Parts: sequence; C-alpha cells; structure tokens
Amino acid sequence: MNKMSKFSFKKSFKGKTVIVTGHTGFKGSWLTLWLMSLGANVIGVSFGVPSNPSHFKILNLKRKIINKNIDIRNLKKLKNIFRNYKPNYVFHLAAQSLVKESYVDPIYTFQTNSIGTLNVLESLKNLKNKCTVILITSDKSYKNLEIKRGYREDDTLGGTDPYSASKASAELIIQSYLKSYFNNNDKISIGIARAGNVIGGGDWSKDRLVPDCVKSWSKNNRVNIRNPKSTRPWQHVLEAVGGYLIFATRLNKNKKLHGEVFNFGPNTKKSYNVIRLVKSMKKHWEKVSWKISKNNKNNFFESNLLKLNCAKANQILNWKSVLSFEEIIKMTAQWYSQYYSKPKKTLSTSLNQIKNYEKLMKERL
Repeated sequence: MNKMSKFSFKKSFKGKTVIVTGHTGFKGSWLTLWLMSLGANVIGVSFGVPSNPSHFKILNLKRKIINKNIDIRNLKKLKNIFRNYKPNYVFHLAAQSLVKESYVDPIYTFQTNSIGTLNVLESLKNLKNKCTVILITSDKSYKNLEIKRGYREDDTLGGTDPYSASKASAELIIQSYLKSYFNNNDKISIGIARAGNVIGGGDWSKDRLVPDCVKSWSKNNRVNIRNPKSTRPWQHVLEAVGGYLIFATRLNKNKKLHGEVFNFGPNTKKSYNVIRLVKSMKKHWEKVSWKISKNNKNNFFESNLLKLNCAKANQILNWKSVLSFEEIIKMTAQWYSQYYSKPKKTLSTSLNQIKNYEKLMKERL
C-alpha cells in the first residue's frame, strides 16, 4: 500500500479558515476551488481580477467565498484581515507574475512581489492562534546559469530580469523574518514553495503560450509562437497546487519542516520545448495552426532553460509529479474545449478534474 492511499486532504482542511492571497489568479482560483471542495472556509485576498475571461469569474467564486478586494501592498488592511479572521492556514500567491510586465513596471513588480510578501509576514507576527503558512515564490528565484541539471533548493538565488529579482528578494525577506521573528514562535509554521510554469484550463494571462494558443484557436486563427525552442518545466496547475496542499498538511503536523524550502516541478528526465507542446495540443484541438514569429528575439532577457530538482519534496513530503506530459496536455485541451462548447458546465469540469487528480495522487504517490 502506498503512502498516499489513506491520505485525506479533507481531514486537514474541512472547517478550517484559510486565507488565500492572489485567489483571483490562475493558480489561486484552482487552489480556492480545491479548498472549497474540501470544506474549508476560504477568505480570498486579491486586488481585482488579472484577466478577462478568468477562471475565477467563470466559476463565480466571488459568491462562494469571503472575497476581499485588497491590494497586497496595503499593510493596514491586510493586518486587519489576519486579525479579524485568525486563519488556520495561509497560502500566499499574490504576485505580479509576468516577466515582460516586470520590465514595463519594475517598481510595481518589486512592491507587489517583495514588499507584498513582507506585508504577509508582518500580518502574521501578531497572530495568537496556530497557523500554517505556505509562501509561494518561483523557480525563477534561482540564479539561472542555463545549466542542464535541475536546480536544488540550496542553489544560489538571483535574478536578471526584474520579476526574477523580485522573487529572489522576497525569499531574502522571508529568511530574515524566519530568523528574526519566527525562530521560536510555536504558533506559526512557515514553508516556502517554488514551482515552475504551470498550464491547465482557465488561464488567460498575457504573453503565455497556452492562453495565446487558446485565444487564437477559439477564433480559428493561427497562433504566433515567440520562442519555439525555449524549454520549460511544463506542469499542470493541479500538480503544483496539490504540492502546496501536501506541504501545508505535512508542515501542520511536523514543526521540524518550519522554514524549509521545496521545489514542486515536473519530472526533469524528459524536457519539452514550446513547439513540442503546441504540436501535442493539436491532437486535442480542432483546426490548430501556428506560425513562428519572425521577430522572435525579445527586447528583454528571458531565460531559455530552467529545470527543478524535486528529490527533496519526494523524499520528505512524498510528493512528485504524477501526470505524464501527454496527460497534462489532454487535461488542458479538454478543459478549454468544454469551456468554449458548453461554458455552463465549467464548474463541474473543474471539480471533476480535481477529483480525478486526487484519485491519481493516491494511486501513484
């Protein structure tokens, strides 16, 4: 019998108060829906909705949770939410998450990603109740040397572009607060999670491959491919979010995990570039076509090779990526196909994918 066969998220989260920052975003909306399905009382903290359409709006999550339209940079309001709701769990996902946008507005990017994380930590300082906290940063927190091996949790942090630097800066702030304020705190347990690019249904973010494809294909247009040979640790959104939930569950029961960092990425033995992903999408989407952008050189730096080594998460948390590349593409394509053909069934489609993924976790972990 595997270690996950008797594992139950519901036992950990049912009836618990959970604050999710960035709940209107792609990852945040999936996490919010998953927590709701487990019986958690979710308080969402976000400043508006980042895309239109959006997974959050389509599922009408605003009416299903306590929704707080608050800027993560507003420390006073954030402190009030933590003080009033006394969360049992916190998942911090709020961020400006686009590399290209970070060049356009680096100040907003640093304020949101670095100072926003600081504000969450400040809001935790005065909590009197037990609280388990997962702070999500990024695989781009690492100083990317374009090496072939996967980055390990103890590799050097860095960041050439403003987005990457803002995430690395956030991690330095976290480490400072862990040592300065949460070293001997028996109530607050904090963990740091790093994940790579995630794909899946419900993402309509700017300048991202799958959303660009879906937007074009839904209108029978060809998609413009910017970096066809760029390799990324492609991962379904539920793989990363499932990792966060496992991490929170383990951390809640084991104080020795306080302050630990874990990577949550796909199997790095096989890498797939952008053009391979697009060709795989074609198997599940009608009238798919694309063209390679003639001006495929960015006016900004963007790394081409980045992998994560997830051995630590596998050994300590018993987590690993359970979906194959083809399964990831199939789930993603089927979600969008369902949305564009029968939008009223989107909620049930999303819940079914969560249910099926939980089943696969128990079978394969």
